[in-house]
Amino acid sequence: MQKNLADKTGETARIVDRMFEEKRKAVFQRFPLLFTLLGAAGLVATFHGFEGLMDQLGLSNQPLLLLGVGLTLLIFTGTLYKKLGD
Repeated sequence: MQKNLADKTGETARIVDRMFEEKRKAVFQRFPLLFTLLGAAGLVATFHGFEGLMDQLGLSNQPLLLLGVGLTLLIFTGTLYKKLGD
């Protein structure tokens, strides 16, 4: 039952994706600068949010601790990605 539902859900997602693919391409081709600016604004907002969070946690004054936290997160996400890929 679960596999059948998953198959149907996946097929529905592929059909919807095909339906919107050309429209999505047309909109992006008509407004490439808009999408680039929106993407850049999202990236900057994310970095600024992380910076504010690090300030609140007191990590911005401890660069070695911040480096350790960053490396730990990268190792954890890399390991998780490998396990999910198997």
